[in-house]
Amino acid sequence: MNSTEKDRRPMMVIRVRTATELTAEVLSLCRGEPGVAEVAVYPKASTEPPGDIVVIHAARESVGQLLDQLKVLGVPDEGTVTVWTPDLAVGKAVEDAEEAAPGDSADAVIWDELEQRTGSDSRLTWQFLAFLVAATHLAGIGIVTNSSIAIVGAMVVGPEFGPLAALAYALVERRWRLARQAALALLVGFPIAMASVALAAAVSVPLGLYTPETAKTVDSAVEFIYHPGPYSFIVAVIAGAVGMISLIGNKSAVLVGVFISVTTVPAAGYVAVALVLGEQARAAGSALQLSLNLAGIVTAGIVVLLVYRTLTPKGRDIRSAGRPRSGLGRRS
Repeated sequence: MNSTEKDRRPMMVIRVRTATELTAEVLSLCRGEPGVAEVAVYPKASTEPPGDIVVIHAARESVGQLLDQLKVLGVPDEGTVTVWTPDLAVGKAVEDAEEAAPGDSADAVIWDELEQRTGSDSRLTWQFLAFLVAATHLAGIGIVTNSSIAIVGAMVVGPEFGPLAALAYALVERRWRLARQAALALLVGFPIAMASVALAAAVSVPLGLYTPETAKTVDSAVEFIYHPGPYSFIVAVIAGAVGMISLIGNKSAVLVGVFISVTTVPAAGYVAVALVLGEQARAAGSALQLSLNLAGIVTAGIVVLLVYRTLTPKGRDIRSAGRPRSGLGRRS
């Protein structure tokens, strides 16, 4: 790896508020981690609750390891750990730490960060419902007007990847509360969105917004939605794998491409419209397409996380070596 690539590796900052009696142990683990650039200690800087403040600058590749060791020490029991990425970090110490850190920052998995990110995107909120309903309505409009543009728009707007990624993470890490949260968002969100589209489709016919005969006409722009096949699952698996990798690497631009490549929301919209039009066969085909996409994305996400966990055994061994008394956030 050349120096230009190394210079693009991000540094991260870990701020630790810890009990004074643990400060020496925190400093000791920092000295043993090659990816640490610098450490600053502010004795008794925290007044409520009382304690010391330790600020650590470390390469991203070392952050997961440090967080796991802090949990083994029991630092989060009585203190707090905050992590963020500065916009810019320069200096000889930064360059040396990035060179010494094992692996590449793009492949580094900070499991607590991933849990927080997937958890925040998987809750059944009014915002989630609004996006899902809007996306499914766009899909319904695209179906009755044979508009591929509206269908692609529905793919982009749909928020379903958040709960699907959270479900994959929860199953790998056995975070059952997160799994229930993600499943609830999907099991409640999709029926509500589909019911609203069915109602809109039924009301639109008397208003003359579209004719059932036109909507029933087979068109290549929408035919793929209700004609599932082997490639339906394959595409979902590829999209799910790329989506999870981009989520780990925080590459939002790639996620947009993932949304466009899967037909979860369009399939949900077609189920609703087809039922209103009395097209049970197409509704069944769309339902199967929806199921294949959901299953493919979750399956691929699980496989990607298992591969990453296998390739980064160092932090995992530390987790199992001791019994952390708490995590950075409460888990169940």
